[in-house]
Amino acid sequence: MLFRSIPFDFTVVDFAGARNCAIGRARGEWILMLDADETLAPGGAAGIEKLVAEGRNAGYFLERVNRSSEAEKPFTDHVVRLFPNRPGIRYRGRVHETVDASILAGGGKLIRTGIRIDHRFRADAEARRRKNRWYIEILKEEIAADPADDSRLDFLAAEYHQLEMYAEAAEVAERIAVVRPNDARAHLFVGVYHLLYRPDLPKARADFERALALRPGYAEAESFLKLVEEKERG
Repeated sequence: MLFRSIPFDFTVVDFAGARNCAIGRARGEWILMLDADETLAPGGAAGIEKLVAEGRNAGYFLERVNRSSEAEKPFTDHVVRLFPNRPGIRYRGRVHETVDASILAGGGKLIRTGIRIDHRFRADAEARRRKNRWYIEILKEEIAADPADDSRLDFLAAEYHQLEMYAEAAEVAERIAVVRPNDARAHLFVGVYHLLYRPDLPKARADFERALALRPGYAEAESFLKLVEEKERG
């Protein structure tokens, strides 16, 4: 197998640009995107071959298990890393870059799989905090450049939360709920901040009730609403 480097100008940080540069050089029919600190778990190749053979217009979520070199408990998230190599499918975002929107814009679907990626990230807590602060500034620049794109707000809230800057995270969550009034999950998240991190029980109740109105039977909203009622009873 032949590997070669692809030059990219990182004078301005743009991880989507770097990924898109690599995709533009790819000649295969499908793209599997892995970072330098990620590896495909055993058995994953066979699952990928099966999906590729189906030839669907779809992006596939892989299950990413995140671990540091310390004895921290690993956590799992899901990221789209397998998708067709088509001109319209490209990443967006200078940091926290995603490809999901372009797949959907091209009429594709997003499908979750059980294929696993193992991700080992830096264990140095202070280095991670510096990275959080760096990402916050970049995200602010992106939001200022394109205020109509609310997708960056989710990542900004997450960066603040990781730094335990809960007041700032709550303000961003409130903004998300305003720009996405019909998104039950947005109301759930801001309700969690109003319940746990920036206590305001009337607001929390209204948030969870709104989430339930938008998505009847929403189990998480129902559970948090019960917590609100318990706190109201004292």
